[in-house]
Amino acid sequence: MRRVLITALVLTMATVQSWAQCAMCRGAVESSVSAGDTSMASNLNLGILYLFFAPYVLAAVIGYFWYKRSKQNGQKTKGLSGIPG
Repeated sequence: MRRVLITALVLTMATVQSWAQCAMCRGAVESSVSAGDTSMASNLNLGILYLFFAPYVLAAVIGYFWYKRSKQNGQKTKGLSGIPG
C-alpha cells in the first residue's frame, strides 16, 4: 500500500505542464476575447468542466447500482441459508 501511495505521489509531482485547449480553440478564444466577447471563453470553460465531470458521475452511478445489487444479493443469500437442506 505504501509503495502505491509513493508511486502516485511521484507521478502527481512529475507532471508536465500542458495546455488544455487545442491550437484552433485557443486561437478562436483569444481573438474573441480581444474583440471584447467573453461569452465564447466562458462557454468553452463550461464545456471543459462538463467533459471533466462526466466520467466521474458515470462511475458514481455505476458504483451506486453495483452497491445496491450486491446488498440485495447478500440479503437473498442470508435468507436462503436458513432453509434446512
